[in-house]
Amino acid sequence: MARDPDAIQRDIEKAREALAASLDELETKANPTRAVEVGKATVREKLEDPRIRYALIGVGALTAVLVLRKLLR
Repeated sequence: MARDPDAIQRDIEKAREALAASLDELETKANPTRAVEVGKATVREKLEDPRIRYALIGVGALTAVLVLRKLLR
């Protein structure tokens, strides 16, 4: 049974629109600038956790003490 040319054309247009939407979504997800912004936001969110913030401060202070100790010997 042959399909109506108008129906075929509508199907092609629907497929074209769906493909365009998919490509737009992929472009947004694969954008390097967006990836950097998401990474920054994730790091900022992690640093707001007091456990991580104070642990990093402790590591930095310990490192500074060890470097000063090494230099003053």
